[in-house]
This record gives sequence, C-alpha cells and structure tokens, in this order.
Amino acid sequence: MPTTTVRGACPHDCPDTCALITTVENGRAVRVQGNPAHAQTGGVLCAKVSRYAERTHHADRILTPLKRTGPKGSGQFAPVSWDEALTDIAQRLGAIAARDPQAILPYSYAGTMGLVQGESMDRRFFHRLGASLLGRTICSTAGGEALVHTLGGKLGMKVEFFAEAKLILIWGSNSIGSNLHFWRIAQQAKRDGARLVCIDPRRTETAEKCHEHLQLRPGTDAALALALMHELIAGDWLDHDYIDRHTLGWEQLRARALEWPPERAAEACGLDVEQIRRLARDYGQTKPAAIRLNYGVQRVHGGGNAVRAVACLPALTGAWRHRAGGLLLSSSGAFPVDRVALQRPELLAGRNPRTINMVTIGDDLLRETSPEFGPKIEALVVYNSNPVAVAPDSPKVVQGLAREDLFTVVLEHFQTDTADYADYILPATTQLEHWDVHLAYGHTDVLLNRPAIAPQGQARSNAQIFRDLAARMGFNEPCFADTDETLCRQAYGGVVDFQLLLDQGFAPLPWPEAPFAEGGFPTPSGRCEFFSQRLADQGLDPLPGHVPNHEVAGESALYPLAMISPPARNFLNSSFVNLQSLRDIEGRPLLEIHPEDAAARGIVAGALVRVFNDRGSYECHAALNGRARPGVVNGLGVWWRKLGHGGTNVNELTSQALTDMGAGPTFYDCRVQVQALATP
Repeated sequence: MPTTTVRGACPHDCPDTCALITTVENGRAVRVQGNPAHAQTGGVLCAKVSRYAERTHHADRILTPLKRTGPKGSGQFAPVSWDEALTDIAQRLGAIAARDPQAILPYSYAGTMGLVQGESMDRRFFHRLGASLLGRTICSTAGGEALVHTLGGKLGMKVEFFAEAKLILIWGSNSIGSNLHFWRIAQQAKRDGARLVCIDPRRTETAEKCHEHLQLRPGTDAALALALMHELIAGDWLDHDYIDRHTLGWEQLRARALEWPPERAAEACGLDVEQIRRLARDYGQTKPAAIRLNYGVQRVHGGGNAVRAVACLPALTGAWRHRAGGLLLSSSGAFPVDRVALQRPELLAGRNPRTINMVTIGDDLLRETSPEFGPKIEALVVYNSNPVAVAPDSPKVVQGLAREDLFTVVLEHFQTDTADYADYILPATTQLEHWDVHLAYGHTDVLLNRPAIAPQGQARSNAQIFRDLAARMGFNEPCFADTDETLCRQAYGGVVDFQLLLDQGFAPLPWPEAPFAEGGFPTPSGRCEFFSQRLADQGLDPLPGHVPNHEVAGESALYPLAMISPPARNFLNSSFVNLQSLRDIEGRPLLEIHPEDAAARGIVAGALVRVFNDRGSYECHAALNGRARPGVVNGLGVWWRKLGHGGTNVNELTSQALTDMGAGPTFYDCRVQVQALATP
C-alpha cells in the first residue's frame, strides 16, 4: 500500500486551529505535521498535537463498546457488541424519556472543536428526545458576553497584523504554551522594534520573554484597566474624534475611570505605581498598539467586567484606526456557521426544556426533583468532555456520578476518570478517522478535516453513534440520515466554497484589515458601548467596573493564599495526560509557590504538599521556580485524578461559583492553605 498524505485540521481547544498533514503508511498514521501551505500554521505544530499519531494508535485506545461489571468508579468493564450496547441504551433512555425527557442530560464541551463531531447530530438527537439543554459555559462565556456588550460580538483585529504593532499587551495569556502561532507573530514584531508587555499573575514562559511583566493579583485586571484609563485622561492621550463619533457612554466611563488613580489600582493589584503609569504612557503614546487578551482574565467573579474594561481601551486611543491596533480575544464571531441547519432546533417541536449549567454539574447531579429544578437527573450522556477531571468542585461531581440510580453513557477514546463511572463506554473515532469542519477563535480561516485512516477497531464517529441511537429509538426524520460529509457541507450553508476546502483544506473568510477603523461596531448603537443599556436592562452595572473576587483574603483567614490553576504546558485541559511521552516531559503535578510563602510553611523545593480548603484536599509537589508571586500559588492542571498523587487533582479545590456575566466558572477565584507533607 503506497504512502499517502491527507489534509486535516487540529480539533483541540486552542486559538490557532492548525491545518494538518497526516502521513499514512499501510493504513497507519505515522506522522502528523503542520500544513506549510496554511499561513497561520506555517508548518509548525505544538508538542502535543505533533504526537497525535501516537494518541490515535495508543495501546490503551478503547476499540469496542464496554459495559460496566463492577461498582461505579472501579473501572471494571467487559466488551459487548454494538448491537447489545445500542439496544440497551436506547431502551433505558426511552423509559426515562417516557416519564420526563428532561431527566436526561447531555454533557459535552471542546474535546473536539469540530462543528460536526461536536454540535450536529448530537444536538438533533437530544432535541428530538426533548432532553435538558446544557449551558456550555465552562470556558469562555464571561469574556464572550463582555465582548458582545462592548464591541457587539466575539470579533477583533486580524491576528497577522500584530506583526506590525509597536506595542503589544499580552494580557492573561501564556502565548508560548497556549497560542504558539500568535507568539511567532509577536516575535516578529519584537524583532522589528515592538515593545512586548505581559500582564499575568504568573511569571509564565511568555512573561519571561517580554520586555516587562506586570504580575498583578488574580481578579484585579479591571482595576488595572481603569487606572490606565485614568492616566489616559490625565495625560490627554485620547482620540477625542474617535470617542465622539464611535463610542457610547464616554462621560459615564470617564467619571468611573477618574475614581481609579494609579495609587488605588496599585494597592488593589499589588503592583508598583510607576509600572502602571509607565504602561499607560506607553499605551497612550505608541501607535499602533495592540492587545492580545485571553480567557484567563475572565475566570474570576468579575471576569466579564474585566474583559469589558480592557476592551474599552482601544476605542479611547483610537487604536482601531490602524490594522495593527485594537484588540483580539476571539475571532469566532466572524464565522457564518449555520447552526440551525446543523442542530435542527425545530425537532424540539415547541418544547422548552430547562438548561443546566455545566459548571454546576456537581450540585445538579445531587439535586432531587423539585418545582424549581425540575426532574432529578436520571441519565447522563458524556462526550467530548471529562467532567470528573475538569469540572470545578470535583468531590461533588464524583459523588453525583457514583449514584447507582444514574445511568451514564460515555463516548471516549480512553478510559478517563469520567469513563470509570460509566455504565457504557462507546469507542469514538479520533480526528484522524472522521470528517469534520472547523471555525477558529484566533484567526479567520475555515478548515476541513478529512479522515486519514479507517476507524480503528470498532470505533465510530460521534455523529454516527448518535445517528445509530436515533435509529434504535425510532427517530425517522430525514435529517438523521445525513452523513458526516453532508453535515460538513451544511455547516456554512454555501457561504464558504466547499470545493476550495476539499482542494486545499482551508478557506479564508473575508474580514476587514481594520474592522472598526470607522466605527461600525455590531452593537445596537453601532458604537463601542462603554455604557451598555442591555446590561442595565438585566439589572447589571452598565459600565465596566472592578468586581472583587468571591473569595477574598479578609474573609478567608483559614485560607490565606489565592490559587490559580493555569494549564500545564504539555497537556490541553485533560487531553494528552495519558500519553506517557508528554507526562514524562511534564513530570508530576506541581504547585508553584513563592519562596517566602514556602519558607513560612517549612516547604522546600520538590516537597510533597497538601493544598486544601473547605471543599477538598489535593496532594502534589512544591515548585519554587520563581513563577508564583507572594500570596498566590499556581496549581498546574489538569491532570487525570488517577494519574496524579492520591487520586485527586486541582479541581478538588475550585468552586462552582459563577462569574458576573455569562454564568461562567471562577477557577482562578479560589483561596487555599498549603502544608508540607514530606521532603523530597
């Protein structure tokens, strides 16, 4: 059999959405590399995805349906046929649906970002069933809502033009680890004389390579942004014409900003006053200036307000006039996805099921039937997610999944922490084995993924599994016969040239070089909305402001340390944790702690420590590597619980509290204490 190459797309939750080339020999994927023809990828992949062939052909792949034989959580399963598994699952879901279909809950997120394997046939199936809806909030909803109420959508500057900026603020992003291709662009700007400033509570690999690092306290980004506004006003580094013509609510925002002199912000943020003043001067006087904002900023109580405050800055200085000026958090709003065609909401047939927030799954799995909540959750179907590892307050998640009266089906590649609690595990294909089509949130190219190899073992695509379940349940609507390739063609409704996707694997969307140079924001007013009437109508603050964390030092004497849980560099959420080669690079679960905080607790480098609060306790090893600021510890995640120390991970400690807007998670709004357990 000859060697072939197949064009595809990276499916993982990353802004870069890389174009892939897979080399196949004798029906086996032997190499996955970046497609050099795709400008954004440039032939380069991260260390994780470059091992995708290893992941696909891993000895631990689940390649046949499995049925639980032991207690929940024991990981004891036996192989069964697809016929037996589908028949039993359909019968059990049908019996629950006959009582109340809202007792069935799908639970999925971004294990694949594909529009077909992530949000097409599955949504059709659950809509037809009448199951509860899932609020898919666990990553980006606070920041997304903030952009909608400020700029009008998840939109911004084109990433390639950061190369022409003279000042780049990398705000809440470890670009080297989580946005590699943007970092290449930033490096080009740096070589051409640009100044790079990192704003982050952690001294990341990115912060080390920037000209300056503002290491602020978690949850104080809005205070810093308001102080920058204060100094822009004081120095008159404002574009008055742009403000007058293209913004709404300037006088109200001006009054709010004047309440935040640098001294006040320095105290709140734990920064030097002169750092704030210098940054404001540089931002106000440097043209063009660009901000690469990322989602770490919004994983605290005031996360939405923080993103709103930062998103106001380019309009104050007129940075949007330049193609190399402005801001980028997400570009996903530029993609004309036809979700109605993909998801078929008309299958609900007038029903209006409840929506359950995936962040609060720990509490919700433990709720009984009530008028406020509705029916108790009796069945859970998990795909593209690993909630035992990634959801907050994991002790409650585990308690809920351990219920003997909860019927759980998990579609997976591997026996994850969540799969251990399943009644059935169904083998899903990886990206190298199925069709899919993608958007991006870091650039504006549509990508197509072709299957490079046949499904391994008895694996089936997510879409095929839900197609099969629909047939077993007697759902005979024609839309359940659509193939995966047909779904790919439906995703953009003819707006994107599908033949171009077939020919080269990607297709650029038309997007202006300077999208808001003359205003034209997709807000109700057509302006950048400093004042949002829509927020006011919801009873929320219509202006961006500093919202303190849920868990603050003064109210947490027992837990004096703030903890953030940024991703370990060699994992992507909980994906890739089971690859030994990447785990060998990552080493072991770590808690980065400042030497002063370590010394006060008798902790030395490498020591086994216990990190704890009222929610739980987590054991890991102390790292005194200079990345933590005093009073803050960094619990790197997200390890599988069963591959960590003591069978837990960092989400043992995080809470189910929600953000100020968007009902998102507050992973970085967490107080803990740390004690030494053993020296290395």
